[in-house]
Amino acid sequence: VQLVESGGGLVQPGGSLRLSCEVSGYTYGCCCMGWFREAPGKAREGVASILSDGPTTYADSVKGRFTISRDYAKNTLYLQMNSLKPEDTAMYYCKTVCRGRDFWGQGTQVTVS
Repeated sequence: VQLVESGGGLVQPGGSLRLSCEVSGYTYGCCCMGWFREAPGKAREGVASILSDGPTTYADSVKGRFTISRDYAKNTLYLQMNSLKPEDTAMYYCKTVCRGRDFWGQGTQVTVS
């Protein structure tokens, strides 16, 4: 299973970005997908997740601002990020769990400044 993120960049506070994570390979048995982020000097943290049957969860810090979604036809996971804050600056990673294993993308940098 391969995951490739895109859509990161530099944005001003209050701005928006949409991250994408394209999934390819043998995806049989893959269930939940999620977005994580890692800021310099901080541990990687969960941002949002979505189960295969639809339920979503969000970190308190992003509730009401970020929206996770997935397009099964395109095998793509999205993260719509609105009202961005400087504290959202981090490397963002997508992850899926397939047949009991974690698969990660290489990350995309988001800088809010």
